[in-house]
Amino acid sequence: MDDRNKTDGQANSGKPDLSDAELSGRLSGLGSAIDKVRAERRAEEKQSAVPDRTSATAGMTLAFRLGSEFVAGVLVGAGLGWGVDRLFGTAPWGMIILLLLGFGAGIINMMRASGELGRKKPPQGGA
Repeated sequence: MDDRNKTDGQANSGKPDLSDAELSGRLSGLGSAIDKVRAERRAEEKQSAVPDRTSATAGMTLAFRLGSEFVAGVLVGAGLGWGVDRLFGTAPWGMIILLLLGFGAGIINMMRASGELGRKKPPQGGA
């Protein structure tokens, strides 16, 4: 009867029946492999949980730079407009026109500083 069960086990799975000791060894090997993977995942989670201060600092630096580019453009335009109005007596037209030009220059400087204006466009398909 034992021989019959052995052949049935071989016929069904294509592999010989394993003893309890062999199965226990495979199970403990699998358990240790799972523990190793879990430990690696925990280490990766701990590393990703630490905030990256360099990227936050770089973002703040860029934000302050863009803000100062814009404010500088507007202030220079307003100052030049005020000077033109005082010099030629054209109040308020010099201030209005040069303030608007300063606003435009501030926007262009912001785009240039952020890299949007100088970025090359990818080629559009075709020959």
